[in-house]
Amino acid sequence: MTTENPPSSSTRRVFLERSSAMSAASITLALASQTPVHAASGDGKLKLGLVGCGGRGAGAANQAMTADDGVELFSMCDVDRSVLDRAHDIIDKKHEGRVDVPEERRYSDFEGYKRVIADCDIVILATSPGFRPQHFEEAVAQGKHVFMEKPVATDVTGIKRVIEAGKQAKAKNLKVGVGLQRRHQPGYQEWIKRIQDGAIGDVLVMRALWNGSSRPGKPRIEGETELEYQIRNWYYFTWLSGDHNVEQHVHNLDVVNWMKGDQHPVLARGMGGREVRNKMENGQIYDHHFIEYEYADGTVMYSQARQIPNCWRSISESAIGTLGRANLEQREFTISGPNADTMRFRKNEDGHQLEHYPLFKAIRENLEYNEAERGAMATMTGILGRMANYSGVEVTWDDAMASNQKLVPDDLVDFSSPAPVQPDKDGWYPVAVPGVTDPFQVWY
Repeated sequence: MTTENPPSSSTRRVFLERSSAMSAASITLALASQTPVHAASGDGKLKLGLVGCGGRGAGAANQAMTADDGVELFSMCDVDRSVLDRAHDIIDKKHEGRVDVPEERRYSDFEGYKRVIADCDIVILATSPGFRPQHFEEAVAQGKHVFMEKPVATDVTGIKRVIEAGKQAKAKNLKVGVGLQRRHQPGYQEWIKRIQDGAIGDVLVMRALWNGSSRPGKPRIEGETELEYQIRNWYYFTWLSGDHNVEQHVHNLDVVNWMKGDQHPVLARGMGGREVRNKMENGQIYDHHFIEYEYADGTVMYSQARQIPNCWRSISESAIGTLGRANLEQREFTISGPNADTMRFRKNEDGHQLEHYPLFKAIRENLEYNEAERGAMATMTGILGRMANYSGVEVTWDDAMASNQKLVPDDLVDFSSPAPVQPDKDGWYPVAVPGVTDPFQVWY
């Protein structure tokens, strides 16, 4: 069998340029995380299943197959058959001879994910996030390894399902990766370690930002059912995406929880709304969120997530401590104060690729690997903030978790099933109103 040679040490080191050398330990971790996994013995094949074949699903499948040359794509599912076929062709061109998905293993019904899981050794879960808990539970029940995209749920009930399934996965010695890729980027690993080791002193205040652009909503297609439309336009419905402070901003929230040693906040208060999302295809979600989180020790984190054109853009994290400040921007990390330092990136670290190497290494070498609970905590941090913003009241973590808020129905069997959200007679969808909406109840 022909295997891919790992990148040379000199090649791997040039992705960073900084004012002082990285520590030997962090260099070792960075290099190890980028070493491709090869088939263990014999043909060493791992059958890969893909559930959700959109851009992120197809991308994750490509990255999994790049990380481990013994992986072959074996089964696929998407409720939009054209999306499935397009993803198949894209992946087949990138990995010639390693895609074996005949017609009988291409599923487009609502139960197809179960058959994909049955077909494979490891499954990628990349549908709209509302379905993630259901799919993850099934994969664990069938005893399969999992890579699931973030966020891992859109409601409290889903969070609890993921946490419990994660425990079952650990008991079954299954490996679980979650698509919070900053955890696997050497630059982030180095800078978070410095913060935790006291480079800026005791951390007092943190900030998480996802102020950027937005994807357009999708107009309705004549003849499609309400559920079909919402799943196709999933980003704009809270039950499917969680709102953008959950769906995208979860990356930044995860980094801040990481700074705090994987603690989560204990309460949230904030404000948000819709300034420019004024079309029917904009569904329910807000276009701006500002949330003040508080941790158990009194540390405060300020969160901004805005999707309004022609505004200041920043996707970053930062922390202020008793000795200085750390800023983690997309191309430059800095520390001020007595331990001042700068790390500049010639190009962005490819976290989407890097996150697959340790997962497949764990599968091949039977190492402990389970990111489910951490993914659930980051996702729940976003949900907590959404609850505070939608209601306009202060919400504690404990009250939110006790609420068992449930947005995603369990009885969807096909596109004729009733959607959980219905438009009014003019075609407009219900939107949460601060001061009116209860933080824990379904508001529609």
